[in-house]
Parts: sequence; C-alpha cells; structure tokens
Amino acid sequence: MELEVRHLRALCAIADTGSLHKAARQLGVSQPSLTTQLRRIENSLGAELFTRERTGCRPTPLGRSVLSRARPLVADMAALVVEAKASAARAGGPRLRVGSTASRALAGWMRRLRGRLPGTDIALHMDVSANALLRMVAAGQLDVAFVHEVEGCPLLVPEALSSRVLVEREPQFISMARDHPAAAAPVVELADLAEDRWMVDPTVDGEWDGLRRVLNAAGLNPPVLHGDYLTAASLIAIGEAVAPCQPTSGPREDMAIRPLRGDPLAVRLLLFRRPGDCDELYEAVYADLSAAYREAALRAAAYRQWLLRHKSPLLQAPAA
Repeated sequence: MELEVRHLRALCAIADTGSLHKAARQLGVSQPSLTTQLRRIENSLGAELFTRERTGCRPTPLGRSVLSRARPLVADMAALVVEAKASAARAGGPRLRVGSTASRALAGWMRRLRGRLPGTDIALHMDVSANALLRMVAAGQLDVAFVHEVEGCPLLVPEALSSRVLVEREPQFISMARDHPAAAAPVVELADLAEDRWMVDPTVDGEWDGLRRVLNAAGLNPPVLHGDYLTAASLIAIGEAVAPCQPTSGPREDMAIRPLRGDPLAVRLLLFRRPGDCDELYEAVYADLSAAYREAALRAAAYRQWLLRHKSPLLQAPAA
C-alpha cells in the first residue's frame, strides 16, 4: 500500500486528539473504519505508530518520527487547496467562509449575512471542536469562526488570530425530563441532581473537563454517560439522564430547561478572525452575529427571565 495525503491526515488527527474516537469524529468517518486504516498504515510501514491505552493513543518513537515529516506535508497540501479555492472564489465573485460550533443564533446570523451581502457566496462549516475551527481560520480555510470556550478550559488559540468577545459569561442551563422533581422550581440546585446520570459529549472541547471541575467542587460524583447531544435528548426526555445545555435552547413538551443556582457552569462566546482581513466586513459580521444572538436569547423564556434577574445589557436594544 502506498501512503497518501489522506493517510497522513489521519495520523495527524489521531495524534492531535489522542483518541481514535475523537479523530474519527474530526475526520467524519466511523471509528472502525479509522482503526482499520491505521492498521493498514502500520502494516505497510512494518511497525506500530501508536500505543493503544485506556486513556487514548500515544505516538511511538517511530510514530513521532513519521508525524514530524507528515505534518508539513499535510499543511502544504491544505495550503495548496486553500489557495486554489481562493483563486477560484475570486474569479467567481465574493465569498465568506464561516465556521461555528452549535448555536441557536446561527439561523438568524446566516439570514442577516445573506441580506447584508447579496451576491456573496456564504459557506457555513460546523464542527463540535472549537480548536479545530480555530486551526482552520489560521490556515486560511475559514474567514471567521464563532466558538464557545468552556470556563476553566482555555482554547488553544493560534498566534495568528484575533478575537472579539460576544458574551463574556454565558450560563449553561440544565435540560431534564419535564416531570423531573427538580423541574418544579424555576432555579435548580446542583445537589438536587446528584443522583441523576449526567450526559456529556467528550468530543466537544472542554465540555467534560468543565463539568467534572464543577461537580468535583460541589463534592458530587454522579454517574456520567458519554455520547452526542442528539442521543442525549432522547434519554433526557424519558428521565434517563440530565445534561448541560445552552440557555438559548428551544422549548420541548417532554423536556424542561432550567438555570442552576449560582450559575457554576458557563462559557465565553467569541468570534475569531485573522488580523489584516477587511475590518469593515468583520465589524458587519460581528454586528449581525450580536443581533442574532440577542434575538435567540430573548426568544428562550428561561434565559429571558435569567437576563431580567441579572439586568443584562442584552435586554437593551442596540442603537440604530
């Protein structure tokens, strides 16, 4: 078997994430497929490139040597593709490449951008990993990235990027079954969820570490399930789990969204870009994101009440 760029990209992803599961999610393939691919690469080279441990994958000495040669090749190929696409985009008209982690503000943001920039090809790239999006901005694959940074778990920000804060501290609410005993109160005590199973997606940067920090600080050690939040929603609805959620989360008949007493879980919302890009366009993109987020925040009843209690500046309409 001859090594190809896709093989080198897979090796870099495994090394960067430290996990076959996380790397598979990042690459958009199944874990069994990636495992098989790694085995074929190692068979081709005649030795193991990673040691498999309970805590993840670590490069062997040979693996580190291969990675040192693979990374610049992958970066050069990515740069070639970016430059080619940029040339094609310039020939075909203006283009804006937007990256984002999940947010209820996205629909309103895209609607505003398309209204503001008619004739512009606006591409949206979603990823559960904020760090992956930041790397794409630094590599020129994205123009801007809207991401969240879990409190206590700083993002790995490339030196080439600059940021602007959208929300300094967004509280994370809790989603639970509609008939959960704690749902009867407008604000939930963390201790009231001590016996529940908590569900968290470990592929979201900082999510598990941030939750573990808060639970440990409260002296709690509840059972934890790892999985994506689409699966979590179905388990939460039947009372099998509770999970952190964005305060802008929409209402559901089978689910309750409540703030936690003291707001121990929080994230910071940021918009990143490369310095030197058009300042006027960046300001417009930020203004549309800010308006879209405010719209989503005020539409969510539980969050709107939280904003009222805290006299948040989000309640004030921006100047025309």
